[in-house]
Amino acid sequence: MLQIYQKPAAIRQDVHFDVCVQRQPDFSFARESNLSPVLFGEFEPACLQFPIVFTGETEATLPVALLGLRENENVFVDAAGQWTGGYIPGFFRRYPFVFSTDSDDTLTLCVDEGHTGVNRDGRGERLFDSEGNRTLYLQEVLKFATAYQENYRLTRVLCDRLRSLDLLEPATARISAPDGQSRALTGFSIISRQRLAALSDAEVSAMYRDGSMEACFLHLASLRNMDRLSAAFGTESLAPTLSDVADAEAAGAADMLTAE
Repeated sequence: MLQIYQKPAAIRQDVHFDVCVQRQPDFSFARESNLSPVLFGEFEPACLQFPIVFTGETEATLPVALLGLRENENVFVDAAGQWTGGYIPGFFRRYPFVFSTDSDDTLTLCVDEGHTGVNRDGRGERLFDSEGNRTLYLQEVLKFATAYQENYRLTRVLCDRLRSLDLLEPATARISAPDGQSRALTGFSIISRQRLAALSDAEVSAMYRDGSMEACFLHLASLRNMDRLSAAFGTESLAPTLSDVADAEAAGAADMLTAE
């Protein structure tokens, strides 16, 4: 997913003193991303637009929004690079900025120097003023990136809770195409309604109080958006089913979603 960053570089006053960033409503950089991280705090707006599922294993488990049923296809970005969906994930709104982490877990704000809006021609917002101080724009970017990182931390806590309670189960989405063939989307997990209903009162109370129970229901409600992706895929059946993946090969699917 971080492949949208072509040339990330740590922001330094001596290197980026005269650099400007022109933010444009152009999401061409996301055209080939068929999924995007969607964090704990984004579940409410995101669930109205995208299916939210979980990818990765153990500590790497994270929720993502499905943006297309084909690899390298985002149905929410049109030919002109315009975002056609209602909600834009923070992962894309943060671009061309991102935090990098070193071995000491120190966060460093970076900018993608390969982004077309990054320039030294005076177009857009400067990162540093004439005295070498951070501009208000850069301070706001840092504020957003920091809030995103905190939301990421809370999301990891949520995923740890789901894993510790064994609430996630491998799933597959089966889609009937107009050519009569059946296709399957694998490599992800969803929350088991049965396991969720079997939680103890103490576990339910704890999840209700910290907001993770709400996140579970928003995730489950979001799965109905599979219909929207199916329509964009051009299928006859607009109700793909989500089911357990029983075979070991599917259960051990890679983190990246793949269409078969």
